[in-house]
This record gives sequence, C-alpha cells and structure tokens, in this order.
Amino acid sequence: MKSLNPFTKRRRNAVDNTNDTKQQAPGSEQPQTGQPVETGAAGEDRVKELEAALEAKEAEAKENWNKFLRERADLENYRKRAQREKEEILKYGNEGLITEILPVIDSMDRALAHAGDEAQGALLEGVKLTHGMLLSALKKYGVEPVDAGPGTPFDPAIHHAMSQVETSDISPNTVAAELQKGYTIQGRLLRAAMVAVAVAPRTAE
Repeated sequence: MKSLNPFTKRRRNAVDNTNDTKQQAPGSEQPQTGQPVETGAAGEDRVKELEAALEAKEAEAKENWNKFLRERADLENYRKRAQREKEEILKYGNEGLITEILPVIDSMDRALAHAGDEAQGALLEGVKLTHGMLLSALKKYGVEPVDAGPGTPFDPAIHHAMSQVETSDISPNTVAAELQKGYTIQGRLLRAAMVAVAVAPRTAE
C-alpha cells in the first residue's frame, strides 16, 4: 500500500470536510428571525379590540344616517312652509288695501238704505253702479260678504253682537238685524258682521 504524501493528504481532508458540511441534517439549520406572531390571550384581545372599533364605526355611521334623515325632513318641512307662506301672500296680500276700501262700501250701503223710493234720480243710480262695481272687483280677489241676514243663526266666529232685540218673530239666538256687513277673503274672516241678536221676550210678571 502506497503512502500518501503530505500535500495529497491535506487535500483529501479538505474535500472530506466540505462533504461533511454539505451533508448536515435539515433540522440543524438556524431558525429565521421575523415579526412575532400573536397567539393565545394576546390574539384574542386584539380581535376584541377590532370588534369594538367596528361596532363604534357602525354606531357612528347609523347616527350620521339618522342625522341626514332629520335634516332632510327639516328641509322638506321648510320648503312646504315657504310654499304655504307664498300662497298666503298671493291670497291675502291685498287684505290691507281691501280693509281700507270697506268703509267706502259701508257709506254706500247706508246711502242706499236711506235713499227712499222717491230718490230715483241719476245720483242714486250712480251710487248703485259704483257700489256694484266695487263688490264685483273685490269678488275677483276672493272677497265675499258674511251671511248675516235676519234669521241666520248667530255665530260668534263671524258675527259681532252689538245689541239684543226682544222679538217673537225670529228664533232666539239668531240675527235680528244686520247693522254692518262682514266680509271674508279666500274663506278667511276679514271683518265680522255687526248684528243685533234676537232674544225671547220677557214675560210680564
């Protein structure tokens, strides 16, 4: 058997050492380092924390939605109120002017009531014509006289009692006489009618 020279022996030992390094067992590798994985109680706490945050966001979203609905309802109510106010202005915007005209009509009513049958001249006809024209013009704006003829049931909402009249010709608590006409505008009371109210005659003792 041949003996190996020192150089050959050293080279063979180096090759053997290299092979030994390559043939290390898989389990002998060093574990890799990285971010720690939460497990156990720490992981459960993290899940609960996320669930609580989600519930808080859901509650916030629900509150924001309810707030939006309330604000939208308020806006719709404002729009309807503004529309009603606009309609009322169109209906009753001339109320002040009409109120100023009513005394003129009252004067004409009194003049016609006291004219008498003998006053059939041009002046009386002119008053009648003007009176009729005024009433027709007011009617175009929704002005109507209050029903306050004799025998009409007394209604404090549209009648203003100025006096009482004892009579058996008319039922008690009805209008005995109309002293001044009342008017409504678009169905709303503009001025109450001044009336005398019938009452039953007092029996003699």
